[in-house]
Amino acid sequence: MRMYDLIEKKRGGGVLTEQEIREMISGYVKGAIPDYQMAAMLMAVYFRGMTNEETTILTDAVAHSGSMVDLSGIEGIKVDKHSTGGVGDKTTLVAAPIAAACGAKVAKMSGRGLGHTGGTVDKLESIPGFRTSLSQEEFFAVVHQAGLSVIGQSGNLAPADKMLYALRDVTATVDSIPLIAASVMSKKLAAGSDCILLDVKTGSGAFMKTLEDSIALAQTMVAIGENAGRRTAALITNMDIPLGCNIGNALEVVEAVDTLQGKGPADLTEVGLSLAANMLYLAGKGTLELCRQMAEQVLHNGEALGRLVAMVEAQGGDSSVIRDTGKFAKAPYSMEVPAEAQGYVTAIDTEACGIASVMLGAGRETVESVIDFSAGIILHRKPGDAVKPHDSIATLYASDEGLFAAAAKRLTDAYTIGKEQIRPRPLVFARVEKDNVERFS
Repeated sequence: MRMYDLIEKKRGGGVLTEQEIREMISGYVKGAIPDYQMAAMLMAVYFRGMTNEETTILTDAVAHSGSMVDLSGIEGIKVDKHSTGGVGDKTTLVAAPIAAACGAKVAKMSGRGLGHTGGTVDKLESIPGFRTSLSQEEFFAVVHQAGLSVIGQSGNLAPADKMLYALRDVTATVDSIPLIAASVMSKKLAAGSDCILLDVKTGSGAFMKTLEDSIALAQTMVAIGENAGRRTAALITNMDIPLGCNIGNALEVVEAVDTLQGKGPADLTEVGLSLAANMLYLAGKGTLELCRQMAEQVLHNGEALGRLVAMVEAQGGDSSVIRDTGKFAKAPYSMEVPAEAQGYVTAIDTEACGIASVMLGAGRETVESVIDFSAGIILHRKPGDAVKPHDSIATLYASDEGLFAAAAKRLTDAYTIGKEQIRPRPLVFARVEKDNVERFS
C-alpha cells in the first residue's frame, strides 16, 4: 500500500477499503507515514467526505490503536455520556450522579478543557484532593462503591486520535463531520461502556453552529455506536447561551451542587434531567417517561447528591466543600460588569463568554497553561432579562486585577441589548436514535 495512491484515490472521490484504512492508521501511529502525507489525506477527506462504512471503519481503527478498556469486571449496565463541548457545561456533574442513584453504572473517562470550552476533569480537580488518575482496580472499586467514577483519559486510549487531532488543529480540517465523529466515538468505544449518550451542542458557543449540522453529526455518531454493538442515542442541546450562570471550574462545581440540591438554574436542571433520563433509558431502566420520573425523584430526595459525595470521598477529595460549597477557595479579586444600555438582553455570544473566562485564568490557551480554579464569571443577566444602565450583567473573578479590563470588554461586547423582549429558545432541539430523528422545535 502506497499512501500516495490512497491520497490520490480519496482526492478523486474514491472509497477507501477496510484494509486501506486500517493499514493507514497503523502506519501513521508507527511513524511509517509522515505528517505531511496524513495532512494531505485529512484535507482530501475534508473536501470529499467519507461514506458511513468508511467512517465506521476509521473509528474502529483509531479506537484499536491503543488500549481497549474492559469494564466487564463492573456488574450491571455501564452507560457513558459525552458532550461535544460548551460554555458552562457542567452536566456530567449533574446527570451522572442522578443516573447512578437510579441504578445505572457510570464508569467515565473525561477530558480537560482547551480553548473556550471547559473540561470535566478540570472542574473535578478544583475539589481539594480529588484524584482523576486512578489504577483500574481503584476505578472499578469506586464504581462499585459510589455507582460512578469520573477519571482522566488513559495515556494509551486511542493514541491515533491524539495524533490526528493535533494535525487537524493546524491544517484547518477540524470541522469535518466524519473526522469529528471518528474522534469522539473512537474514544467512547475504547472506553468500554455498554451504552453511549451523546450531548451534541449547537449554537454560538458550540463547535457545530447550526441545528442541521448538529443533527448530521449526531446521526453519524449514533450509527457508529450502533454498528459497534453499543446502544447509542444523542440529544441536540442549546449552546446559543451559556448553560447555567457560572463559568469557571470551582464556580461550576458549586452550581452543579446547587442543582443536585434542587436549587440550581432552570436551564441546567432541565438539561441535566433530560440527559440523565436518556442515560437510564439506554441502560434499560424503563420508558423515557418512567426514567424521567426516576431522575426527578432522586434529584429532589438528595440521593443524587449523595452519590456525588460518595464519589468525591472515594477518589480522595474533600467532601466538605460539596456539603458546604462556601468552603471552596475564593478568588481574591472580583469586578462587576455594568450594562451599557437599557432594554432587554436579546443575545449572548457564548464563545466570547468562554474566551473571557479563559482570559481570567479559568481555562487554558495551550496544553501547558496552568488553570486558576477560583477564576471565572457569574452571569446575572441572560436573554429575555430586562436591564438598565449600570445594572450588573456579570461578576468577574480572578487572582490578578490586571486581567479584568480586557475580559470585561470581551464580556460586554458579547451582550446584545435591544428594545424588544425575546422568547426563550428550546433547551433540547432534537433526539437522535438509529434511523429516527425526533425534533422538539
